[in-house]
Amino acid sequence: MPSLSTSLKLKLAYVGIAAVDTWLSGSANPRAHQARVLTKPLLMPTLAASLITSPRAANSPLRTSTLVAQTGGWGGDLALMGDGPSSFLAGSGSFAVGHAAYISGFLANRSKERRPGPKAIAALWAATSPGMAFQASRLDRRLGPAIAGYSATLASTVAAATQLDPALPRSARRLTLAGAGLFMLSDSILGTRKFLLKNPPPRMESAVMATYTAAQFLLSEGAARAGSPA
Repeated sequence: MPSLSTSLKLKLAYVGIAAVDTWLSGSANPRAHQARVLTKPLLMPTLAASLITSPRAANSPLRTSTLVAQTGGWGGDLALMGDGPSSFLAGSGSFAVGHAAYISGFLANRSKERRPGPKAIAALWAATSPGMAFQASRLDRRLGPAIAGYSATLASTVAAATQLDPALPRSARRLTLAGAGLFMLSDSILGTRKFLLKNPPPRMESAVMATYTAAQFLLSEGAARAGSPA
């Protein structure tokens, strides 16, 4: 029986850590949330290590930008382990840096012909972001502009993912777009739980983490598959 590659072992480790952290995040037990200090900080380093050790990703045009984005995501994960508006602002800022990296990678490998998608995504952002930003600003006026700006950056990530060069493998393009879309869904659930609902059920946080960790995995896998087979 052939042995598993280092990259595959790390992917499996990431999936396991993500599953545990997702379960802990939705628990009503305070000790479960305290235990996340052992799981959440491991997510992005483990996923990044799986991309670094992937032979196929070695020549991927999306490898470097994705690793930078994962670093931004790691910073966001750490910041959001704290409570209060300041932690949220720090986390959204770090995630915004990560999305800027994703966008730069996608645009550097975009199709020469404009493809459908960005207008619909812009319309979705315009329909949802102002209300979320307004509700956030009622809690802390600093949050309104931050939410509007971050959500625009996230929508830009999805829009840029729709424009990837058809010369890239189809699986890479599909995984990347699915990951970007899931990221947008995850943050929509997060915003709804944090700013729109007065008493959200604890398991909504599990939905946030499930979609977030899946999004990052798909984006990483898309970057790996954008390379040529070893």
